[in-house]
Amino acid sequence: MALFLMYLLVAAAIDPLKDLRESTAVNKEQQMAARTELLSLDTSPVIRFFQWVGDVLQGDLGVSWRTGESVSSLIGHAIISTLQLVTAATFLSLLLGITVGIVSALRQYATFDYLIIFLSFLLYSLPSFWVAVMLKQWGAIGFNDFLRDPNLAWATIAVVGIGMGVLWMLAIGGSVRRRSQVFLIGAAATIGMLAYLQLSNWWLEPKIGPILLLVIGGAVAFAIVGVFAGLQNRRALWTALTVVVIGFVLYFPMQTVFKGDAFGVDGEGAFWILVGLAVVTGVIGWVVGRLYGGPDWGVSAKSGVAVALVMGALIFVDKVMQVWPPYSKALGGRPIPTFGDQTPGLGGNYWVQVLDAFTHLILPTATLVLIAFAAYTRYSRSSMLEVMNQDYIRTARAKGLPERVVVVRHGFRNTLIPLATIVPIDVITLIGGAVITEAVFARPGMGQLFVHALGEAEQDTVMAYLLITASLAIIANIVADIIYAVIDPRIRLDA
Repeated sequence: MALFLMYLLVAAAIDPLKDLRESTAVNKEQQMAARTELLSLDTSPVIRFFQWVGDVLQGDLGVSWRTGESVSSLIGHAIISTLQLVTAATFLSLLLGITVGIVSALRQYATFDYLIIFLSFLLYSLPSFWVAVMLKQWGAIGFNDFLRDPNLAWATIAVVGIGMGVLWMLAIGGSVRRRSQVFLIGAAATIGMLAYLQLSNWWLEPKIGPILLLVIGGAVAFAIVGVFAGLQNRRALWTALTVVVIGFVLYFPMQTVFKGDAFGVDGEGAFWILVGLAVVTGVIGWVVGRLYGGPDWGVSAKSGVAVALVMGALIFVDKVMQVWPPYSKALGGRPIPTFGDQTPGLGGNYWVQVLDAFTHLILPTATLVLIAFAAYTRYSRSSMLEVMNQDYIRTARAKGLPERVVVVRHGFRNTLIPLATIVPIDVITLIGGAVITEAVFARPGMGQLFVHALGEAEQDTVMAYLLITASLAIIANIVADIIYAVIDPRIRLDA
């Protein structure tokens, strides 16, 4: 019924003969008659609807009458472009939003909490088109100009380092001594990192390399174990560090693997090879944790899997970054694009194409992340505050459990329950097309396809878009219910 009503509304809203009605051509009437016959405009919309449904049931979504291209082909290209954007934006906004929101809740009424509240409301109130335009100006044009002479003033490096030290100090909190230690470590780490980027000419020849891989991997290992297992869990810590060493050793043979024929110009089979490598990577992390054993070996195995996947991702990113110099040179030293989803006629092997896709994702992804980050931060903060005031949290603390266990094992999981109903719907909304963002960056996604189809009176394309987004919305609600049941053991799907 909904599709039927939408079909009638679309048929009433668009006029495929509009351009001909305004035409001054001599054979105007003949052209109008020919188009009327082509699109069956003299047939009742009700009858056309059932004809369209019959074609859809046979797998035919129709044809664009202006270009002659199948609607399936148009939808296929648009949804791939949109999925790339949605996947990156959703993952980053969730990771940042939930993390910052939970820390903000734990530091309630502290300076860090007020700072995050102000930032969240500020970002949430900004119009997406303004954010997109600012990112084009400063994130693309400004950065491309910076690459002409990529030198940061040491005063700027010092100021950024001090700022990051203050931010970490406010986030961690604690006694004066602890705050001072966090400030010094945060500032020193930031200044050291920026100094390394400056002195190694990293801006023009970015890379991770084996040494930086080892350093980052070790930091990630300590962070993951510290949060989810506790550094006193020596088996989990040794599991994570062992996985880092294995990743460091495998870095060198993987360079040969990535030079294989599957990663050539057409990249045939590259996707499935990478999927297989990801599975193997996770298995290695799990096996290492299992071998270390112990009564709580599951925690070690999970930590090993998480660190292994991070190490694998870093090796992959390093390989992509290795083609940055020729890629930047091919684009005239201005590698950050401001429109589209690929560079026409670029050529190159699989890694060049991946880098090109990444650079085209940077600005639109950042736009969506900044807006979504504000919302997810508010959701996770309010949810965490509600959870941490529950009776079972007070009971856990009264039993003498460490604060890390109380927050991670008892608070964090229940904090995700409200997000389980929000995130799937948000994802489907984005798959339907981030219309404004896609318009500003001229990205040929689902939103732009829908707007273009309406403007060109392409009813088959419009209905295919509505059919797909409506189906995905239904699936999203089902997925939300399943996730809700997985997170909350009080809910059963067969109840």
